[in-house]
Amino acid sequence: MAAAVRAGLWHRGVISVTRRGSHSHSNTALKPQYDAIIIGAAYLQKGGLKTTVLECRHVLGGAAVSEEIIPGFLFSRASYLLSLLRPHIYQDLELKKHGLKVYMRDPYSFTPMLEDGVRGRPPPSLTLGADLAKTQKEIGKFSEKDAKVYPEFLSYLERLACAIHPLLDAPPVDIPGLTQGSLRKKISALRSLKPLVKSGNDLGKNIPDFYELVTAPVMKVLNRWFESEPLRATLATDSVIGANTSPNNPGSGYVLLHHVMGELEKEKGAWGYVEGGMGGVSQSIARSARSLGADIFTNRVSIQEVGDGSAKGVVLTDETEVHSKVVLSNATPYITFKQLTPQDALPEAFITAVDQIDYTSPVTKINVAVDKLPNFLAAPNSADGKPGPHHQCSIHLNCESVEVLEEAYREGQQGRPSSRPMIEMTIPSVLDPTLAPPGCHVVSLFIQFTPYLLEGRRVWTDEDRERFADTAFDWVERYAPGFKKSIVGKDVLTPADLERVFSLTGGNIFHGSMSLDQLYLARPLPSVADYRSPVKGLYLCGSGSHPGGGVMGAAGWNSALKVLADFKRL
Repeated sequence: MAAAVRAGLWHRGVISVTRRGSHSHSNTALKPQYDAIIIGAAYLQKGGLKTTVLECRHVLGGAAVSEEIIPGFLFSRASYLLSLLRPHIYQDLELKKHGLKVYMRDPYSFTPMLEDGVRGRPPPSLTLGADLAKTQKEIGKFSEKDAKVYPEFLSYLERLACAIHPLLDAPPVDIPGLTQGSLRKKISALRSLKPLVKSGNDLGKNIPDFYELVTAPVMKVLNRWFESEPLRATLATDSVIGANTSPNNPGSGYVLLHHVMGELEKEKGAWGYVEGGMGGVSQSIARSARSLGADIFTNRVSIQEVGDGSAKGVVLTDETEVHSKVVLSNATPYITFKQLTPQDALPEAFITAVDQIDYTSPVTKINVAVDKLPNFLAAPNSADGKPGPHHQCSIHLNCESVEVLEEAYREGQQGRPSSRPMIEMTIPSVLDPTLAPPGCHVVSLFIQFTPYLLEGRRVWTDEDRERFADTAFDWVERYAPGFKKSIVGKDVLTPADLERVFSLTGGNIFHGSMSLDQLYLARPLPSVADYRSPVKGLYLCGSGSHPGGGVMGAAGWNSALKVLADFKRL
């Protein structure tokens, strides 16, 4: 769940007031005056301002949290994999020094089939990993042609992904600055073109390929490269993960590219498990922030205080007033502008535009505690019961063909949970023993497609959740018999539950659709794509801003550049 990554980033120069929380509290008392306030978790790069972080929940990190939902089992309750934390932030905050440990996965993808094996052998499966020769051998079981061209496909994706990295680490082009104001302002705004020019130069002759991938249905691209259905379907899962789309819809190609833009331990496109769960990311960042003098508080909910047309700070639910010169919000744009900001401080046309932002989500997350390791028919467990290489992967169930994914999408669009849902299953405890008792495991099921409202009008009941969980477990059981009997406990989070618990509007893990009309210059709206809002001193810094989609720290970094540029004038 690349999009589900929601760790907060703090540094000297930030005061953060958010709708989320932390297990630990700063020993410093909450002061009535700070230089900047951030609603949500955010990052300002060494700005020299006084810092504090206030979170609503008792758990630090937004959706990048670790929670012991079932006694003895520690879950990455929402976000469950790490990759899109930008490398320069990883280094700037010295996260390794502050306790962040990541378990690299190799292999990283396992797609078992349900069809019968031949002559008593296990059913076929497809495993992809860093060892290119082994991966080609796996693909060759289905198509020698596909095995031969696969390395070229990887190089193709890497070229496109690397070329747009400069766009992730910089604010979008300053269109108002280039088109309005004095000549001096226009000349200054020319600097904002540099990342775009660099990306264009890096793409070079690959610009047509890039344009096609980000605008076309991903199947148009995959069908040109490959002929084997298991490989196409496995790759297509990354084009729809967290997105309310199908591999045959325009724009799904960009979602695929978005999920290969990450990096871990200098390995491009790699994803890993954080020791202690995803809360380990948030805790390491919090420790880094405290070492720089930040104050961190929990169980704090706020509304923004606005006076004379500018942000003045926040008012907590206990009526405590905290004043500041600027406020930054890492909440979704909807929460920021519809729930936290006084409506009379915003233009009516702007409020109307905010209402049109698409937050549709197809995701249900089920966290499961089990008392034994799942045993897949396609890769039976060894006699000693130790985890196999495939257990550390993202395990793709109901992903044998693109048509299976397409049918699951169609059912979700009709307002009913998919009867054969797409399931991405991970078992992080096979690499991280801190998550579960000996012999037991934590299992994450990231499932699509489920609607926010059933049949477009009815809220989920407990019975509906149980029924859908049973559907998901029945399908896991078909691939791994004995799974249902091994279940110790579960936690079911539908789109509405993800909204209720984590303040993810619509349950959307990306803080808004990653469709082309809500990216770059239009994220979340053209009028606020530069992180500045209609309220002076109020900024956006979360995944609802560019580059979006859980690219951890990038929006905070980019918004910090705006704040530091503006701060002297506030």
